[in-house]
Amino acid sequence: MSIAGDPATEPAHTSTDGREDSHERVRKLRKLLRLIRTPSFRQALKLRVAASVEHEDVPFQHDFASVIDVGAHHGQFALFARHRFPRAQLYCFEPQPGAQKIIRNVLSRSEPIKLFEVALGADTTSVQAMHVSKLDDSSSLLPITERYTTAFPGTEELTSIAVPVRRLDDVLTEPGPARPCLLKIDVQGYELEVLRGGEETLRSVDEVFVECSFVELYTGQALAGELIAYLCSKGFRLTGIFGVKRDLAGRCLQADALFQRSANESAAPPILAG
Repeated sequence: MSIAGDPATEPAHTSTDGREDSHERVRKLRKLLRLIRTPSFRQALKLRVAASVEHEDVPFQHDFASVIDVGAHHGQFALFARHRFPRAQLYCFEPQPGAQKIIRNVLSRSEPIKLFEVALGADTTSVQAMHVSKLDDSSSLLPITERYTTAFPGTEELTSIAVPVRRLDDVLTEPGPARPCLLKIDVQGYELEVLRGGEETLRSVDEVFVECSFVELYTGQALAGELIAYLCSKGFRLTGIFGVKRDLAGRCLQADALFQRSANESAAPPILAG
């Protein structure tokens, strides 16, 4: 949710009397002002899709040739990536049928983009139940906890649907995405499972941008420390934390973490001018 939230639809912190936190209101206004500056972003707003412009200040180190967007939702990050990295091939993964339709409408004029209508995990299964939130960008393969719905009112589970689950390594087979490559993951608590199913793909990834949680917001999810330890064991280093979300008591709930390949790991080849 942190990576891909829409100002028009994302859940907001509220006080006990239902008033939205003033910081959230200011943040949404600033995001809206950023969106209306770019024609393609303004066009997407007509479909109630807001590009993830809050990531404009993230210090990515490459002009990526490939972006793997896991948990693409309505295409918010893909819109941002298309603008920030115009030469990149986009690989979008989104299992929810309604969200898939919106992505196709939002990105119908965008090339090159590939949409995979599956969820990703550590193992390939035929289908798995997805817990669909009232705000569908909070949906997950893991059950939504009361702590999450308390912090973000209006995100209670609405229904469940069966979605296909694949391993990233089984979908993106050789020769795989061109380098430099960015892997973005925002799957509401299932991030570590995605990484475990993509170990071979990860060898060709230069930066990872992943949502992580500091408390259990989805039942059984891996927390930030586990994600950091896993990616460090795969040759990455944590280089920044962005977009921290807190509850009304100030406790950290979620953030977006940027990892870059360690200096002693093989560097990606540069993109040559055409």
